[in-house]
Formats: sequence, structure tokens, C-alpha cells
Amino acid sequence: QLQLEEFGGGLVQAGGSLRLSCEASGGTFSRYAMGWFRQAPGKEREFVAAISARSGLTYVTDSAKGRFTISRDNAKNTVYLQMNSLKPEDTAVYYCAAEVNAGSDLRVYYNYDYWGQGTQVTVSS
Repeated sequence: QLQLEEFGGGLVQAGGSLRLSCEASGGTFSRYAMGWFRQAPGKEREFVAAISARSGLTYVTDSAKGRFTISRDNAKNTVYLQMNSLKPEDTAVYYCAAEVNAGSDLRVYYNYDYWGQGTQVTVSS
């Protein structure tokens, strides 16, 4: 069973940058599409970015385009989320997730099979 652990959250001022990483263990990482989601207090979990398993095709939510970049290193079993020009509205718990079924809509959280425990990102104004 795949296990995921996120790193890199913290407190940053608006306009700053953070890089989140998510390390996978217990499975063949390269088989899984990977996604990042976030959840702010009182709000639903929302899609942030995803990267496919084979082609490395990426998807980023509109509010983060031009600011966030998702990437993966299969040799290190790790997926990254580089976040630049952070805004207070980016404050949330960020979760990484893994999905093994090819062809699923990677923007939908319930298509994912495995989840990390999350890391807090707080952006101060």
C-alpha cells in the first residue's frame, strides 16, 4: 500500500515562495498520477495541481496558473509543488494524493486512492 508524506509547509509572507514535497513509499511510484489538493478552514477540499504517471502531463487550477508548478522525480519517489507569489488566500492545509487508474479526471479528489496527512501553508498579508 502506497504511503505518502508531505514536507515543506510553513509560514510565509505574501509574495513569497514555498516548495512542498511529497515522498512516496510502499509502491511503484511511477505508476501513479499525483495530485495536490488544499483545504482551508470551513471550505471544501479543492484541486490545486496534478501530474500524470507516464507522460508527465500537468494540470494546474486557474487561480494558481503562472504561480504554482508541479513536478515529479520518479527516481526519488517524490512529487513537488513549487509555489511562488503566494497570496493570503493560498492559506490552507495542502495534501498530496496518488491515483493509479489511467484516464481518471485528476482534478476530482474522490478519484484518488491514497492521501498524505497534509502540511499547513500559511501566507500572511
